[in-house]
Amino acid sequence: MNQPESPPRLTHTVAGGVATVVISNPARRNAMTTGMWKALPLLLDALAGDRAVRALVLTGDGPTFCAGADISSLPGPHGPGESPQELAVRAEEALAAFPRPTLAAVRGHCVGGGCQLAAACDLRFAEEGASFGVTPARLGIVYPGSSTRRLVALAGPSTAKYLLFSAELIDTARALRTGLVDEVLPAGGLDERVAAFTSVLVGRSALTQTAAKEFAAGRPDRDAHWAALAVEQAAPGGDTAEGVAAFLERRSPRFTWCG
Repeated sequence: MNQPESPPRLTHTVAGGVATVVISNPARRNAMTTGMWKALPLLLDALAGDRAVRALVLTGDGPTFCAGADISSLPGPHGPGESPQELAVRAEEALAAFPRPTLAAVRGHCVGGGCQLAAACDLRFAEEGASFGVTPARLGIVYPGSSTRRLVALAGPSTAKYLLFSAELIDTARALRTGLVDEVLPAGGLDERVAAFTSVLVGRSALTQTAAKEFAAGRPDRDAHWAALAVEQAAPGGDTAEGVAAFLERRSPRFTWCG
């Protein structure tokens, strides 16, 4: 007897300081439905409020990361701010604004809205055989300006134009060479590497990570805030003082700042 298909959904777990969010719609290669686009910012907001979460991994259910938006959701009337593209941008921006380090763990197809979400993460690790594409030119869709600028900043104008003009897919070798991907792992090695790397992230200074994330996002309005916090955290009991003491004492630091 055939098992009933699982409904499209986002699932998540939190273990060892790492939240893992799974895009699950196997019947459509993990395409994002309207409901999933709406659910992602709410889920991210809840995880951002959980002080136990020190890093976040976004991945797909099974052998595919995400094949994009569910095309069946595109036709029809949509209320203000409720079009699939607007919902996708809202989800992308929520992911980019997540206050802790984020990592996309990619297998198989990472296409369209899936590539949009992966690009919004801080880092992208991919398994050999994965493929990447930004495909609005196949449907005559104007790709959002914010998403285009993020893609250009990540992979450069030439690669962004190649992907947007042609809607062709590129392999992991080209994605790595252009900066779209940070690491490529052999088949079967992605989960182990992601677990090891996120374990490293959890053990590092959240103070350093959060400040670096804001600076990298181009937030000059936060310079004074972080300068004042740096002075505060250098005082006894602060994370900077703890990091220096741990280094001199040849032990692992016990950082306590969490934002």
